[in-house]
Amino acid sequence: MRIRALAPLLGVALLLAGCGADAAIPEMTTVALVNPTPPELTPITTPPQAEGECDAETSLRPGPLPPPGVMPAGTPMAAIVANGRVRIGVDQNTYLFGFRNPTTGELEGFDIDIAREIAYSLFGDRAKVELRSVTAAERATALRDGQVDLIARTYSATCQRRRDVDFSGVYYRAAQRIAAPAKSGIRSSVDLAGKRVCVATGTTAAGPLFTLPVRMTVLGVTNWTDCLAAIQQGHVDAISADEPILHGLVAQDRHLTVLAESIGSGAYAIGVAKDKPELVRFVNGVIERIRVDGSWERIYAAHLSQLGPSQGPPATRYSE
Repeated sequence: MRIRALAPLLGVALLLAGCGADAAIPEMTTVALVNPTPPELTPITTPPQAEGECDAETSLRPGPLPPPGVMPAGTPMAAIVANGRVRIGVDQNTYLFGFRNPTTGELEGFDIDIAREIAYSLFGDRAKVELRSVTAAERATALRDGQVDLIARTYSATCQRRRDVDFSGVYYRAAQRIAAPAKSGIRSSVDLAGKRVCVATGTTAAGPLFTLPVRMTVLGVTNWTDCLAAIQQGHVDAISADEPILHGLVAQDRHLTVLAESIGSGAYAIGVAKDKPELVRFVNGVIERIRVDGSWERIYAAHLSQLGPSQGPPATRYSE
């Protein structure tokens, strides 16, 4: 036992013996600590294109809804019914609106239930919907290429987007705000000067940031949950999105807080491929139905009650 106890001391003694006065002592190398920006964070350096002149929220007037399963011949709705399911592009990464429940594995949220109501009006069965996950940047392409029949994914109707996509009437309206860690000292948009702000690429969130009187670094990611990861890892200082999206992130991280200041707004509508007016009118008929029969309030209570009392479905505007 004594020999074992002395072994470490002998090792130290031999090491010291080899370090004579003339022995070269290697210099300490200083390595700078780094926290590189993840490759998925892409700088957005130019403001979005100017909107131009249009009434982005006005849509085609709905006609009477045909009975489920009995769609007028030759219409896009008849083709959808013939396929047996309606394919709708949705989100699976935005809590409250479109997310995958980790317990059940099912997609849930406000937009998911809106998609199921469209299926109900087409088939009389809310389960006859094929939910396809698309990113914000993929929405227009998915419609154009026929990968989906419709998009229900916090899709704000804008003049610029109307060049490539047609829209239903607005079914949800939201203010754009800012979220930041409660102890960050960020209390208003003025405090964003010199800060790094995260948005989802392909959304309208970047636009209002470029109109603010202070300059900041705007960084884009694929999904809103990527913004949450980025702020938790210290790669960004704040997130800017529509209010319900931010509250969904706060529900996942209570260290964040949503600022009261509004810097923009979003008007969510269903995306429809160009030149399908019958389908636009049909979807608007569904939106009118859920406004009248209480389904909209039921969906709000199921998914968005934590945002506060419902203000009711937004008013819709029709052109003809």
